[in-house]
Amino acid sequence: MLSSFSVDDHPMTKFSTGDNNNAHVGDDYFLTSGDKIRFFFEEDAFDSTTGALLKPKHRAINKIGHYLHVLNPAFRESTLSPFNAGVARSLGFQDPRVLQSMIICKQPEIGGRVPPHQDSTFLYTNPPSAVGFWIALEDATAENGCLSFAKGSHRRSPVTNRFVRKQNGEGTEFVDVEGARFPPDIGVEEKAQEEEMYAMEEVKAGTLVLIHGNLLHKSEKNLSRKSRFIYTFHVIEGENDYDERNWLRPPQEGFSMMYQ
Repeated sequence: MLSSFSVDDHPMTKFSTGDNNNAHVGDDYFLTSGDKIRFFFEEDAFDSTTGALLKPKHRAINKIGHYLHVLNPAFRESTLSPFNAGVARSLGFQDPRVLQSMIICKQPEIGGRVPPHQDSTFLYTNPPSAVGFWIALEDATAENGCLSFAKGSHRRSPVTNRFVRKQNGEGTEFVDVEGARFPPDIGVEEKAQEEEMYAMEEVKAGTLVLIHGNLLHKSEKNLSRKSRFIYTFHVIEGENDYDERNWLRPPQEGFSMMYQ
């Protein structure tokens, strides 16, 4: 995929996580990607003065998304599988729906830092229900930007804001959560300290990591010469309210059912 896509008609959209005071990505190419396979560039792949691409295109992409689990046969088979359905069932899902899927590239030398965040901020249901299925396609190490987690933070960190489309339809913004901030029956705990402590978790290629939607996690910039490719998809509870303010709109046929 990285070698075959064309840059000739590409808007050269950069994927920004909002780190370093940069605005989070929110152009039309991004907002209409929910039922397509699109390519988003790494911010540091471009010359800051001229805007010229500094890397070959296959070494310049930050992520590919967001409909791989439907449009790409290999990823469809590996995502909507009996195994993953069984995992969702073991987590208590009644009607698990896959709403997005991505390849995150974390390119050598330029793979961007991802600041602490909660997945339910970006995929909010009322009450929160998002779970990330994160699969390492290569070894994820401290050197190439493995994930770091604030252990137990899903029990003490409410989802206080959410990433939505602006009401005028132009771009995205963060707004306060007006609904539930924790999933039901989670066993909310008091914060023992103001600042969370993060621990890096190195994993081998092929490892599946499940990420609770309230769990705070992050990753550092990849300054090494090794890439850190992963595949991830997110699941929400189909019975919970997913409203039209969310940036990601359901396709005409609805989000993908895991229980067939």
